[in-house]
Amino acid sequence: MIILSDGAKQFAILVHALCWVHAERGIRRLKGVTPQQRREIEEVQLALWDYYRQLKAYRDCPTDGQKQRLTERFDEIFGKRYPRHYGLNLAMEQFCAQKKELLRVLDAPQLPLHNNAAETDIREYVTRRKISGGTRHDDGRRARDTFIGLKKTCRKLNYSFWQYLMSRLKGDNTVPYLPDVIREKASAKNEVFSIPKEVAILS
Repeated sequence: MIILSDGAKQFAILVHALCWVHAERGIRRLKGVTPQQRREIEEVQLALWDYYRQLKAYRDCPTDGQKQRLTERFDEIFGKRYPRHYGLNLAMEQFCAQKKELLRVLDAPQLPLHNNAAETDIREYVTRRKISGGTRHDDGRRARDTFIGLKKTCRKLNYSFWQYLMSRLKGDNTVPYLPDVIREKASAKNEVFSIPKEVAILS
């Protein structure tokens, strides 16, 4: 089981992989005091996103040779140090410390490079929590989480959530059993629909 997350400590379990979009924020937050420091930050960002595009290309056509080149290129980009730019050096050291988690995709090409899908899925829950302050009882929490999960699943499978609810209330099976739909799509694509079988994406 591979856990892909934004780096929160509670997700550092099993085989852990990191989201590149979240990792890049450590560079993006840097401002730079001098023109030279700002140029150095821009240089690293350009190299980072170029490398990111290479990783995306690798996912489509993984080879041992490309895997070796990408591993070496990672060291070239993030092993570099910049005199008198303490903040940027700290960020580069962080990338090096997380190299194994960031390059998990080289061993598992089906792994997404970011967890944006999970971020999008949880956004509705976070918005509701900000408005209502949460539920009063565990039963309410379970009901909320269950129905939000069902709605998101229906949307990803191109089914109307309302039609799904009506089908279950009537018992007419006009909307098929959702796990069967997921298995069918997985079989057709030779991968689990939306999220690979051995990958859990967390925000």
